[in-house]
Amino acid sequence: MAVLQLLKERILKDAKTFPGNILKVDSFLNHQIDVDFLCEIGKEFKKRFSGCTVTKILTIESSGIGIACVAAQFFKCPVLFAKKTKTKNISSDVYQTKVASYTHGTSYDVVVSKEFLTVGDSVLIIDDFLANGQALLGLIDLANQAGATVAGCGIVIEKSFQTGAELIKKTGIKLESLAKIKSLDDGVIFV
Repeated sequence: MAVLQLLKERILKDAKTFPGNILKVDSFLNHQIDVDFLCEIGKEFKKRFSGCTVTKILTIESSGIGIACVAAQFFKCPVLFAKKTKTKNISSDVYQTKVASYTHGTSYDVVVSKEFLTVGDSVLIIDDFLANGQALLGLIDLANQAGATVAGCGIVIEKSFQTGAELIKKTGIKLESLAKIKSLDDGVIFV
């Protein structure tokens, strides 16, 4: 069975909804991780971005890291993730941007070391969800600050009833979402 159909079935079977258009898929995607299933998702991203040069996969901590790591196996490249806090062990030579989190209802200053994101990089941005697009726009900003090329954005689940996809499409960057949620009306998931 195709990964897209499996993803749809998994969302309908295992996802939970909460007020405020929150969709929780932590039983298989971003808390407890079904690694075999993520491998199929990684293969699908490789297929969708097969014509793109990818030297790094870029994501944001923490939910995107597992997905990005599995996908990176198929692109044969490293994963770089933007940190939400600047720790003592990261140099002060960083790219920094502000990202508003839909799920957490707060904003973060996220950073990436200039040592690991450079003008020669062609990055594929991978994340678990696309809602209002702020995380992706922040990652695009980090890549732009470095002079890197953004090869595209790969999303596992897009909430197509929110504005994120429109914002990303306006940038001209290729966007591939594996599953699109049409609505979460009254706690019912429409894929």
